[in-house]
Amino acid sequence: MHQNHRDHEGAEKLFDLIKDVKVAMMTTVDTDGTLNSRPMWNNDVDENGDLWFFTKLHSPKTAEISRDNQVNLAYSDPSSQNYVSVAGKAEVVRDQALIDQKWNASLKTWFPNGKDDPEVALIRVCPEKGEYWDSPNATMLHIYGTVKAALTGESPKTETKKVGLS
Repeated sequence: MHQNHRDHEGAEKLFDLIKDVKVAMMTTVDTDGTLNSRPMWNNDVDENGDLWFFTKLHSPKTAEISRDNQVNLAYSDPSSQNYVSVAGKAEVVRDQALIDQKWNASLKTWFPNGKDDPEVALIRVCPEKGEYWDSPNATMLHIYGTVKAALTGESPKTETKKVGLS
């Protein structure tokens, strides 16, 4: 049975912080060891905490994942001053039933031939660890914290937590 990544201290807050973020930056490792990052539409977090993204089956990122499946996802919500990083193992999934289940009409922008196109695939990321930075989300509170830091030398209060997910 697949592990439930939500059963760890801090995990629910981490997943709550990313649920409304529309785009994640996915970083993979190229053949020469360099890192490649690209924006990915944040499609779905399932009941186990696995993260799902649509992709083209034949793309540089799927080739990179097939060679080295370690990835990192970076989420940013500057309007609420929340930031999340998730590291885990990725796999390319070509399961038509899952594609049908996770498909939504907005994906037609990237996949004009629809969900039955043989190039449509999914990437499942099984998180192993994560970290979040949760700062005050009210703009005035953030400005107050910044001014206070400038005057007193004290940093604004930010909740930072490393979360084991595997």
